[in-house]
Amino acid sequence: MIATSSLGDRSYLASDGQVAIVVDPQRDIDRVLYLAGVKGVRIAHVVETHIHNDYVSGGLELARVTGARYLVAAADEVGFERVPVSDGDQVAVSDSVRLRVVGTPGHTFHHLSYVLDEATGGGWQAVGVFTGGSLLFGTTGRTDLLGGRHAHELAHQQHASARRLADLLPDGAQVWPTHGFGSFCSASQSDAPESTIGREKAKNPVLRLAAEEFVAETLGGLDAYPAYYAHMGVANTAGAAPVDLTPVTRADPAALRERMAAGQWVVDLRHRKAYAAAHLAGTVSLGLDGPMSTWLGWLIDWGTPITLLADTPQQVADAQRELVRIGIDRPAAHATGGVEQWTTEPGQLRELPMADFPALAAAQAGNARAGLPAPDVVLDVRMTNEWKAGHIAGAVHTPLPDLPTRLADVPPGAIWVHCGSGYRATAAASLLANAGRTVVVINDKFDQAEPAGVAMADQG
Repeated sequence: MIATSSLGDRSYLASDGQVAIVVDPQRDIDRVLYLAGVKGVRIAHVVETHIHNDYVSGGLELARVTGARYLVAAADEVGFERVPVSDGDQVAVSDSVRLRVVGTPGHTFHHLSYVLDEATGGGWQAVGVFTGGSLLFGTTGRTDLLGGRHAHELAHQQHASARRLADLLPDGAQVWPTHGFGSFCSASQSDAPESTIGREKAKNPVLRLAAEEFVAETLGGLDAYPAYYAHMGVANTAGAAPVDLTPVTRADPAALRERMAAGQWVVDLRHRKAYAAAHLAGTVSLGLDGPMSTWLGWLIDWGTPITLLADTPQQVADAQRELVRIGIDRPAAHATGGVEQWTTEPGQLRELPMADFPALAAAQAGNARAGLPAPDVVLDVRMTNEWKAGHIAGAVHTPLPDLPTRLADVPPGAIWVHCGSGYRATAAASLLANAGRTVVVINDKFDQAEPAGVAMADQG
Protein backbone atom coordinates (compact mmCIF):
# COMPACT_ATOMS: atom_id res chain seq x y z
CA MET A 1 0.00 0.00 0.00
CA ILE A 2 1.27 3.48 -0.92
CA ALA A 3 -0.48 6.17 1.10
CA THR A 4 -0.89 9.76 -0.06
CA SER A 5 -2.02 11.24 3.22
CA SER A 6 -2.18 14.82 1.96
CA LEU A 7 -5.04 13.81 -0.36
CA GLY A 8 -6.45 11.00 1.77
CA ASP A 9 -5.87 8.31 -0.85
CA ARG A 10 -4.11 4.97 -1.20
CA SER A 11 -2.49 3.25 -4.18
CA TYR A 12 -1.53 -0.41 -4.19
CA LEU A 13 1.24 -2.68 -5.45
CA ALA A 14 0.49 -6.40 -5.27
CA SER A 15 2.69 -9.20 -6.55
CA ASP A 16 3.41 -12.91 -6.54
CA GLY A 17 7.02 -12.15 -5.69
CA GLN A 18 8.05 -11.63 -9.31
CA VAL A 19 5.25 -9.93 -11.25
CA ALA A 20 3.24 -7.01 -9.89
CA ILE A 21 0.09 -5.03 -10.50
CA VAL A 22 -0.34 -1.40 -9.48
CA VAL A 23 -3.77 0.02 -8.71
CA ASP A 24 -4.70 3.72 -8.92
CA PRO A 25 -1.19 5.22 -8.84
CA GLN A 26 -0.65 8.87 -8.06
CA ARG A 27 1.17 11.07 -10.53
CA ASP A 28 4.55 10.97 -8.79
CA ILE A 29 5.32 7.45 -9.96
CA ASP A 30 8.88 7.41 -8.61
CA ARG A 31 7.42 6.19 -5.31
CA VAL A 32 5.91 3.18 -7.07
CA LEU A 33 9.05 2.42 -9.05
CA TYR A 34 11.12 2.59 -5.88
CA LEU A 35 8.83 0.15 -4.06
CA ALA A 36 8.87 -2.25 -7.01
CA GLY A 37 12.66 -2.09 -7.01
CA VAL A 38 12.86 -2.80 -3.29
CA LYS A 39 10.59 -5.81 -3.72
CA GLY A 40 12.42 -6.95 -6.86
CA VAL A 41 9.25 -7.23 -8.93
CA ARG A 42 8.32 -6.29 -12.48
CA ILE A 43 5.19 -4.19 -12.96
CA ALA A 44 3.13 -5.98 -15.60
CA HIS A 45 -0.28 -4.33 -15.17
CA VAL A 46 -1.37 -0.85 -14.15
CA VAL A 47 -5.03 -0.67 -13.22
CA GLU A 48 -7.50 2.21 -12.84
CA THR A 49 -10.71 1.68 -10.90
CA HIS A 50 -12.21 4.86 -12.36
CA ILE A 51 -11.48 8.24 -13.90
CA HIS A 52 -10.38 10.06 -10.77
CA ASN A 53 -11.76 13.42 -9.71
CA ASP A 54 -9.48 14.22 -6.78
CA TYR A 55 -6.03 13.76 -8.31
CA VAL A 56 -4.20 13.43 -11.61
CA SER A 57 -3.36 9.80 -12.24
CA GLY A 58 0.14 8.56 -12.90
CA GLY A 59 -1.16 5.38 -14.50
CA LEU A 60 -0.51 6.29 -18.12
CA GLU A 61 3.08 7.35 -17.47
CA LEU A 62 3.77 4.37 -15.21
CA ALA A 63 2.56 2.00 -17.92
CA ARG A 64 4.70 3.78 -20.51
CA VAL A 65 7.84 3.67 -18.37
CA THR A 66 7.46 0.03 -17.35
CA GLY A 67 5.88 -1.37 -20.52
CA ALA A 68 2.94 -2.59 -18.44
CA ARG A 69 -0.55 -3.15 -19.77
CA TYR A 70 -2.79 -0.23 -18.77
CA LEU A 71 -6.26 -1.39 -17.76
CA VAL A 72 -9.02 1.22 -17.95
CA ALA A 73 -12.79 0.77 -18.18
CA ALA A 74 -13.85 0.13 -21.76
CA ALA A 75 -16.85 2.42 -21.28
CA ASP A 76 -14.68 5.43 -20.42
CA GLU A 77 -13.82 7.54 -23.46
CA VAL A 78 -10.17 8.46 -23.11
CA GLY A 79 -7.57 10.11 -25.30
CA PHE A 80 -4.85 7.46 -25.05
CA GLU A 81 -4.17 3.81 -25.80
CA ARG A 82 -5.24 1.41 -23.05
CA VAL A 83 -6.42 -2.15 -22.52
CA PRO A 84 -10.20 -1.81 -22.25
CA VAL A 85 -11.77 -3.97 -19.55
CA SER A 86 -15.37 -4.59 -18.53
CA ASP A 87 -17.44 -6.42 -15.96
CA GLY A 88 -16.76 -10.15 -16.07
CA ASP A 89 -13.30 -9.94 -17.62
CA GLN A 90 -10.46 -11.97 -16.12
CA VAL A 91 -6.86 -10.81 -16.34
CA ALA A 92 -4.05 -13.33 -15.92
CA VAL A 93 -1.23 -11.66 -14.00
CA SER A 94 0.83 -14.84 -13.57
CA ASP A 95 0.27 -18.55 -13.06
CA SER A 96 -0.60 -17.87 -9.43
CA VAL A 97 -2.41 -14.52 -9.52
CA ARG A 98 -5.32 -13.18 -11.52
CA LEU A 99 -7.71 -10.24 -11.47
CA ARG A 100 -11.47 -10.44 -11.90
CA VAL A 101 -13.17 -7.28 -13.12
CA VAL A 102 -16.41 -6.38 -11.36
CA GLY A 103 -18.59 -3.51 -12.53
CA THR A 104 -19.36 -1.34 -9.49
CA PRO A 105 -20.98 1.89 -10.72
CA GLY A 106 -21.90 4.48 -8.13
CA HIS A 107 -18.91 6.72 -7.51
CA THR A 108 -18.81 7.12 -11.28
CA PHE A 109 -20.95 5.53 -13.97
CA HIS A 110 -18.21 3.21 -15.24
CA HIS A 111 -16.46 2.40 -11.97
CA LEU A 112 -14.75 -1.00 -11.75
CA SER A 113 -13.50 -3.05 -8.82
CA TYR A 114 -10.85 -5.75 -9.18
CA VAL A 115 -10.89 -9.00 -7.22
CA LEU A 116 -7.41 -10.38 -6.56
CA ASP A 117 -7.45 -14.19 -6.76
CA GLU A 118 -4.59 -16.48 -5.75
CA ALA A 119 -4.21 -20.01 -7.08
CA THR A 120 -4.81 -22.80 -4.59
CA GLY A 121 -4.53 -26.55 -4.92
CA GLY A 122 -8.15 -26.76 -5.93
CA GLY A 123 -8.61 -23.60 -7.98
CA TRP A 124 -8.70 -19.92 -7.06
CA GLN A 125 -9.27 -18.09 -3.79
CA ALA A 126 -10.30 -14.43 -3.47
CA VAL A 127 -7.72 -12.69 -1.30
CA GLY A 128 -9.19 -9.22 -1.53
CA VAL A 129 -10.78 -6.61 -3.74
CA PHE A 130 -9.54 -3.22 -4.94
CA THR A 131 -12.63 -1.08 -4.56
CA GLY A 132 -11.47 2.40 -5.59
CA GLY A 133 -14.34 4.73 -4.69
CA SER A 134 -16.99 2.04 -4.26
CA LEU A 135 -17.00 0.15 -0.95
CA LEU A 136 -14.80 1.98 1.58
CA PHE A 137 -14.11 1.37 5.26
CA GLY A 138 -17.41 2.09 6.98
CA THR A 139 -18.63 4.30 4.16
CA THR A 140 -18.73 4.64 0.36
CA GLY A 141 -17.44 7.01 -2.28
CA ARG A 142 -19.57 10.09 -2.81
CA THR A 143 -21.95 10.10 -5.73
CA ASP A 144 -22.23 13.79 -6.64
CA LEU A 145 -18.88 14.43 -8.31
CA LEU A 146 -20.36 14.12 -11.81
CA GLY A 147 -22.97 16.74 -10.97
CA GLY A 148 -25.90 16.96 -8.63
CA ARG A 149 -28.34 15.80 -11.29
CA HIS A 150 -26.71 12.35 -11.27
CA ALA A 151 -26.20 12.02 -7.51
CA HIS A 152 -29.48 10.22 -6.72
CA GLU A 153 -29.13 7.70 -9.54
CA LEU A 154 -25.49 7.02 -8.69
CA ALA A 155 -26.30 6.63 -5.00
CA HIS A 156 -28.74 3.85 -5.89
CA GLN A 157 -26.05 2.25 -8.06
CA GLN A 158 -23.53 2.61 -5.24
CA HIS A 159 -25.85 0.69 -2.91
CA ALA A 160 -26.36 -2.09 -5.45
CA SER A 161 -22.63 -2.31 -6.22
CA ALA A 162 -21.64 -2.64 -2.58
CA ARG A 163 -24.25 -5.36 -2.10
CA ARG A 164 -22.90 -7.14 -5.15
CA LEU A 165 -19.37 -7.18 -3.75
CA ALA A 166 -20.63 -8.43 -0.39
CA ASP A 167 -22.56 -11.25 -2.07
CA LEU A 168 -19.70 -12.15 -4.41
CA LEU A 169 -16.83 -12.37 -1.93
CA PRO A 170 -16.10 -14.37 1.22
CA ASP A 171 -16.19 -12.60 4.57
CA GLY A 172 -12.43 -12.96 4.96
CA ALA A 173 -11.59 -11.13 1.72
CA GLN A 174 -9.66 -7.90 2.31
CA VAL A 175 -11.14 -4.59 1.15
CA TRP A 176 -8.60 -2.25 -0.46
CA PRO A 177 -10.16 1.13 -1.28
CA THR A 178 -8.47 4.12 -2.87
CA HIS A 179 -10.48 6.82 -1.11
CA GLY A 180 -11.69 7.34 2.42
CA PHE A 181 -8.60 8.44 4.34
CA GLY A 182 -9.28 12.17 4.28
CA SER A 183 -10.24 12.45 0.60
CA PHE A 184 -13.29 14.56 -0.22
CA CYS A 185 -14.16 11.77 -2.69
CA SER A 186 -15.67 9.74 0.15
CA ALA A 187 -19.14 10.37 1.55
CA SER A 188 -17.58 10.27 5.03
CA GLN A 189 -14.20 9.24 6.36
CA SER A 190 -13.02 5.70 7.01
CA ASP A 191 -13.61 4.23 10.44
CA ALA A 192 -10.63 1.83 10.46
CA PRO A 193 -7.12 1.41 8.98
CA GLU A 194 -8.05 -1.91 7.30
CA SER A 195 -11.10 -4.07 6.77
CA THR A 196 -12.68 -7.18 5.30
CA ILE A 197 -15.94 -7.95 3.58
CA GLY A 198 -17.19 -9.51 6.81
CA ARG A 199 -16.42 -6.41 8.82
CA GLU A 200 -18.12 -4.19 6.26
CA LYS A 201 -21.25 -6.35 6.40
CA ALA A 202 -21.39 -5.68 10.13
CA LYS A 203 -20.38 -2.00 10.14
CA ASN A 204 -21.02 -0.29 6.82
CA PRO A 205 -24.36 1.52 6.40
CA VAL A 206 -24.46 0.63 2.71
CA LEU A 207 -24.69 -3.05 3.67
CA ARG A 208 -27.05 -2.51 6.59
CA LEU A 209 -29.60 -0.03 5.23
CA ALA A 210 -32.29 -0.47 2.59
CA ALA A 211 -31.60 1.37 -0.66
CA GLU A 212 -33.85 4.39 -0.11
CA GLU A 213 -32.65 4.89 3.45
CA PHE A 214 -29.01 4.66 2.34
CA VAL A 215 -29.56 7.11 -0.52
CA ALA A 216 -31.28 9.64 1.73
CA GLU A 217 -28.62 9.35 4.43
CA THR A 218 -25.75 9.57 1.96
CA LEU A 219 -27.03 12.54 -0.02
CA GLY A 220 -28.09 14.34 3.14
CA GLY A 221 -24.59 14.10 4.57
CA LEU A 222 -22.64 15.44 1.60
CA ASP A 223 -20.73 18.69 2.03
CA ALA A 224 -18.88 20.78 -0.55
CA TYR A 225 -15.88 19.34 -2.37
CA PRO A 226 -12.78 21.11 -3.71
CA ALA A 227 -13.22 23.37 -6.71
CA TYR A 228 -10.11 21.94 -8.37
CA TYR A 229 -11.91 18.61 -8.82
CA ALA A 230 -13.47 20.14 -11.93
CA HIS A 231 -10.08 19.90 -13.64
CA MET A 232 -9.02 16.39 -12.56
CA GLY A 233 -11.43 14.33 -14.65
CA VAL A 234 -10.52 16.35 -17.74
CA ALA A 235 -6.80 15.75 -17.17
CA ASN A 236 -7.28 12.04 -16.54
CA THR A 237 -9.47 11.54 -19.58
CA ALA A 238 -6.88 13.22 -21.79
CA GLY A 239 -3.92 11.45 -20.16
CA ALA A 240 -1.42 13.32 -18.01
CA ALA A 241 2.07 14.28 -19.15
CA PRO A 242 5.16 13.23 -17.18
CA VAL A 243 5.92 15.35 -14.14
CA ASP A 244 8.84 17.73 -13.76
CA LEU A 245 9.95 17.93 -10.13
CA THR A 246 13.17 19.83 -10.77
CA PRO A 247 13.68 23.03 -8.73
CA VAL A 248 11.86 26.13 -9.92
CA THR A 249 13.21 29.67 -10.24
CA ARG A 250 14.38 31.38 -7.06
CA ALA A 251 12.65 34.70 -6.33
CA ASP A 252 14.53 37.54 -4.66
CA PRO A 253 12.75 40.18 -2.52
CA ALA A 254 12.06 42.40 -5.52
CA ALA A 255 10.53 39.52 -7.45
CA LEU A 256 8.35 38.59 -4.48
CA ARG A 257 7.03 42.16 -4.30
CA GLU A 258 6.33 42.16 -8.02
CA ARG A 259 4.49 38.85 -7.89
CA MET A 260 2.23 39.95 -5.06
CA ALA A 261 1.59 43.30 -6.74
CA ALA A 262 0.52 41.40 -9.85
CA GLY A 263 -2.09 39.46 -7.86
CA GLN A 264 -0.17 36.21 -7.79
CA TRP A 265 -0.31 33.94 -4.74
CA VAL A 266 2.75 33.75 -2.53
CA VAL A 267 2.24 30.81 -0.18
CA ASP A 268 4.12 30.39 3.09
CA LEU A 269 4.63 26.67 3.74
CA ARG A 270 5.98 27.00 7.26
CA HIS A 271 4.06 25.88 10.33
CA ARG A 272 1.34 28.30 11.34
CA LYS A 273 3.11 29.20 14.60
CA ALA A 274 6.18 30.29 12.64
CA TYR A 275 3.94 32.25 10.27
CA ALA A 276 2.25 33.97 13.21
CA ALA A 277 5.58 34.95 14.74
CA ALA A 278 6.79 36.65 11.55
CA HIS A 279 5.72 36.59 7.92
CA LEU A 280 5.92 38.62 4.76
CA ALA A 281 2.93 40.92 4.32
CA GLY A 282 0.59 39.78 1.55
CA THR A 283 1.41 36.07 1.81
CA VAL A 284 -1.01 33.23 2.54
CA SER A 285 -0.38 30.62 5.23
CA LEU A 286 -0.80 27.00 4.12
CA GLY A 287 1.66 24.90 6.05
CA LEU A 288 3.06 21.60 4.87
CA ASP A 289 1.91 20.08 8.17
CA GLY A 290 -1.66 20.03 6.81
CA PRO A 291 -3.43 19.27 3.51
CA MET A 292 -1.78 22.20 1.75
CA SER A 293 -2.47 21.13 -1.82
CA THR A 294 -6.16 20.46 -1.19
CA TRP A 295 -6.80 23.90 0.28
CA LEU A 296 -4.57 25.76 -2.16
CA GLY A 297 -6.21 24.05 -5.11
CA TRP A 298 -9.60 24.93 -3.65
CA LEU A 299 -8.86 28.57 -2.85
CA ILE A 300 -7.03 29.87 -5.90
CA ASP A 301 -8.46 30.85 -9.24
CA TRP A 302 -7.24 27.93 -11.35
CA GLY A 303 -4.14 28.86 -13.31
CA THR A 304 -3.02 31.65 -10.96
CA PRO A 305 0.80 31.61 -10.68
CA ILE A 306 2.03 30.40 -7.29
CA THR A 307 5.28 31.20 -5.49
CA LEU A 308 6.32 29.02 -2.54
CA LEU A 309 8.12 30.19 0.61
CA ALA A 310 9.76 27.70 2.96
CA ASP A 311 12.59 27.21 5.40
CA THR A 312 14.42 24.67 3.20
CA PRO A 313 14.65 23.55 -0.44
CA GLN A 314 13.37 20.12 0.64
CA GLN A 315 10.12 21.67 1.85
CA VAL A 316 9.68 23.36 -1.51
CA ALA A 317 10.35 20.03 -3.23
CA ASP A 318 7.76 18.33 -1.01
CA ALA A 319 5.23 21.01 -1.92
CA GLN A 320 5.96 20.64 -5.64
CA ARG A 321 5.30 16.92 -5.31
CA GLU A 322 1.96 17.56 -3.61
CA LEU A 323 0.93 20.12 -6.20
CA VAL A 324 1.65 18.01 -9.29
CA ARG A 325 -0.76 15.43 -7.88
CA ILE A 326 -3.60 17.91 -8.41
CA GLY A 327 -2.38 19.22 -11.75
CA ILE A 328 -0.44 22.30 -10.63
CA ASP A 329 2.62 21.31 -12.59
CA ARG A 330 5.16 24.07 -11.97
CA PRO A 331 5.13 26.79 -9.32
CA ALA A 332 6.27 30.12 -10.73
CA ALA A 333 9.10 30.55 -8.23
CA HIS A 334 10.29 29.87 -4.70
CA ALA A 335 12.30 31.37 -1.88
CA THR A 336 13.85 29.70 1.16
CA GLY A 337 15.59 30.71 4.36
CA GLY A 338 14.34 33.03 7.09
CA VAL A 339 11.67 35.68 6.57
CA GLU A 340 14.34 38.37 6.82
CA GLN A 341 15.74 37.08 3.53
CA TRP A 342 12.42 37.58 1.74
CA THR A 343 12.33 41.35 2.02
CA THR A 344 14.74 44.27 2.20
CA GLU A 345 12.13 46.33 4.05
CA PRO A 346 11.64 45.37 7.72
CA GLY A 347 8.29 47.16 7.63
CA GLN A 348 6.99 44.43 5.33
CA LEU A 349 7.22 41.83 8.10
CA ARG A 350 4.05 41.17 10.05
CA GLU A 351 2.92 39.23 13.10
CA LEU A 352 -0.39 37.43 13.54
CA PRO A 353 -1.80 37.25 17.08
CA MET A 354 -2.69 33.76 18.27
CA ALA A 355 -4.91 32.71 21.15
CA ASP A 356 -6.89 29.72 22.40
CA PHE A 357 -10.50 29.17 23.44
CA PRO A 358 -9.89 30.05 27.11
CA ALA A 359 -8.54 33.39 25.85
CA LEU A 360 -11.67 33.86 23.73
CA ALA A 361 -13.91 33.13 26.71
CA ALA A 362 -12.00 35.67 28.77
CA ALA A 363 -12.12 38.28 26.01
CA GLN A 364 -15.86 37.80 25.57
CA ALA A 365 -16.21 38.43 29.31
CA GLY A 366 -14.31 41.70 28.95
CA ASN A 367 -10.95 40.40 30.11
CA ALA A 368 -8.98 40.26 26.86
CA ARG A 369 -5.36 39.27 27.24
CA ALA A 370 -2.90 42.12 26.91
CA GLY A 371 -2.26 42.91 23.27
CA LEU A 372 -5.41 41.21 21.99
CA PRO A 373 -8.42 43.17 20.74
CA ALA A 374 -11.92 42.51 22.02
CA PRO A 375 -13.74 40.08 19.69
CA ASP A 376 -16.26 42.06 17.66
CA VAL A 377 -16.69 39.05 15.35
CA VAL A 378 -16.14 35.34 15.97
CA LEU A 379 -15.64 33.81 12.53
CA ASP A 380 -16.05 30.06 12.01
CA VAL A 381 -14.39 28.86 8.79
CA ARG A 382 -15.21 25.17 9.15
CA MET A 383 -17.31 23.31 6.60
CA THR A 384 -21.11 23.38 6.75
CA ASN A 385 -21.49 19.90 8.24
CA GLU A 386 -19.06 20.82 11.01
CA TRP A 387 -21.03 24.00 11.73
CA LYS A 388 -24.31 22.10 11.87
CA ALA A 389 -22.86 19.65 14.38
CA GLY A 390 -22.23 22.49 16.83
CA HIS A 391 -21.00 26.08 16.82
CA ILE A 392 -20.32 29.08 19.03
CA ALA A 393 -23.26 31.28 19.94
CA GLY A 394 -23.29 34.42 17.82
CA ALA A 395 -20.51 33.25 15.50
CA VAL A 396 -20.46 34.14 11.83
CA HIS A 397 -20.05 31.18 9.48
CA THR A 398 -18.06 31.47 6.27
CA PRO A 399 -16.44 28.20 5.12
CA LEU A 400 -12.81 28.72 4.21
CA PRO A 401 -13.34 27.90 0.50
CA ASP A 402 -15.89 30.74 0.27
CA LEU A 403 -13.81 33.34 2.08
CA PRO A 404 -11.79 34.76 -0.85
CA THR A 405 -15.01 35.87 -2.56
CA ARG A 406 -16.81 36.85 0.65
CA LEU A 407 -14.21 38.92 2.49
CA ALA A 408 -16.42 41.99 2.23
CA ASP A 409 -19.29 40.11 3.89
CA VAL A 410 -17.43 39.62 7.17
CA PRO A 411 -18.88 42.15 9.65
CA PRO A 412 -16.72 45.09 10.74
CA GLY A 413 -14.48 45.07 13.77
CA ALA A 414 -11.79 42.83 15.20
CA ILE A 415 -12.16 39.21 14.08
CA TRP A 416 -11.31 36.12 16.12
CA VAL A 417 -11.24 33.26 13.63
CA HIS A 418 -11.35 29.54 14.38
CA CYS A 419 -11.69 26.18 12.63
CA GLY A 420 -11.34 22.69 14.05
CA SER A 421 -7.65 22.91 14.96
CA GLY A 422 -6.05 26.15 13.81
CA TYR A 423 -4.79 25.20 10.33
CA ARG A 424 -7.70 26.58 8.30
CA ALA A 425 -8.12 29.47 10.73
CA THR A 426 -4.55 30.61 10.05
CA ALA A 427 -5.11 30.42 6.30
CA ALA A 428 -8.29 32.46 6.74
CA ALA A 429 -6.56 34.96 9.02
CA SER A 430 -3.83 35.53 6.45
CA LEU A 431 -6.45 36.31 3.80
CA LEU A 432 -8.28 38.65 6.18
CA ALA A 433 -5.08 40.41 7.26
CA ASN A 434 -4.14 40.90 3.61
CA ALA A 435 -7.52 42.62 3.18
CA GLY A 436 -6.65 45.02 5.99
CA ARG A 437 -8.65 43.44 8.80
CA THR A 438 -7.65 43.15 12.45
CA VAL A 439 -7.60 39.44 13.19
CA VAL A 440 -6.71 36.95 15.91
CA VAL A 441 -6.20 33.24 15.18
CA ILE A 442 -7.70 30.78 17.64
CA ASN A 443 -5.07 28.06 17.43
CA ASP A 444 -6.97 25.43 19.39
CA LYS A 445 -9.12 22.35 18.89
CA PHE A 446 -12.81 23.17 18.60
CA ASP A 447 -13.79 20.54 21.14
CA GLN A 448 -12.01 22.70 23.73
CA ALA A 449 -14.33 25.67 23.19
CA GLU A 450 -17.22 24.64 25.42
CA PRO A 451 -15.03 23.31 28.28
CA ALA A 452 -13.21 26.66 28.18
CA GLY A 453 -16.46 28.47 28.89
CA VAL A 454 -17.29 29.67 25.38
CA ALA A 455 -21.08 29.72 24.97
CA MET A 456 -22.38 27.34 22.32
CA ALA A 457 -25.45 27.86 20.16
CA ASP A 458 -28.58 25.93 21.04
CA GLN A 459 -28.81 22.99 18.63
CA GLY A 460 -32.42 22.22 19.55
